[in-house]
Amino acid sequence: MPSWIPLPAFCCLLLPWAFTVFHKTLGNPAPHPGPHYLLPPIHEVIHSRRGATATLPCVLGTSPPSYKVRWSKVEPGELRETLILITNGLHARDYGLLGGRASLRRGHRLDASLIIKNVRLEDEGRYRCELINGIEDESVALTLRLEGVVFPYQPSRGRYQFNYFEAKRACEEQDGRLATYSQLYQAWTEGLDWCNAGWLLEGSVRYPVLNARAPCGGHGRPGIRSYGPRDRSRDRYDAFCFTSALAGQVFFVPGRLTLSEAHAACRRRGAVVAKVGHLYAAWKFSGLDRCDGGWLADGSVRFPITTPRPRCGGLPDPGVRSFGFPRPQQAAYGTYCYAEK
Repeated sequence: MPSWIPLPAFCCLLLPWAFTVFHKTLGNPAPHPGPHYLLPPIHEVIHSRRGATATLPCVLGTSPPSYKVRWSKVEPGELRETLILITNGLHARDYGLLGGRASLRRGHRLDASLIIKNVRLEDEGRYRCELINGIEDESVALTLRLEGVVFPYQPSRGRYQFNYFEAKRACEEQDGRLATYSQLYQAWTEGLDWCNAGWLLEGSVRYPVLNARAPCGGHGRPGIRSYGPRDRSRDRYDAFCFTSALAGQVFFVPGRLTLSEAHAACRRRGAVVAKVGHLYAAWKFSGLDRCDGGWLADGSVRFPITTPRPRCGGLPDPGVRSFGFPRPQQAAYGTYCYAEK
């Protein structure tokens, strides 16, 4: 009699084993191997200031037979990346995004770290170092974060005058750029409390509240209030601007000057009338503290206080105080000048 097992019986014997293998395959997936050639960065956030040199680390643990490394910047609020440069380990091609300020560190043959010289406000953001070897591409992401200060801004016409594009241009005219949500959040943790909503770089409209009160969204919890999605062309709000350290210095010229006389006084000293961003940066990074209102380039009159006192604005917290936008012909104030070093 032949020694064989009928097919139905064989399938019954095989089924439990096949089910066990199938179950283990689904229930215990292999962990993602992670980068194979690129070493994970020790710090994923790199801190810097305007005008400094920043290094974004990207180092290979071992070298593939042939490869390219591509550096790009992830644009905030947009689902795209902008190419910075590509290298094959021997030669690099610069695509001009950073205006010739980007280069490779090349500390050794496996070093593809990116150096950015003379860091600018618009350089802040998320960067990607991607290894392309034709088989299994991999990448590391890093964030360049600038030390700076966020300031609310509105024009002489009053509150809620800017659409998104006008707010963006207004910040740039005041030596800043539209703040990001993370910059506004950090400013809120450092004491920024403001009741007027303003545009942010991502296109959202928000405002930071430390002391919850009825005119500022009610008596709920402190936090960053949001107006939700807004139309960038039609809707109008203020702006939250961001600036960083200065290459020059801000100084005060006393007197009872009109706005045109303020411009002349600064020119005689080899300077220009300071912008709003200049004054905030000098207050933040240089500790500028004066109880004297002074003209600024946009026609506003402001003064910086680092040590609050009763006869200097009367508020308990440090900050830049504002007298608004007096008539340009009013001869009642000195001026703050800005000079490059």
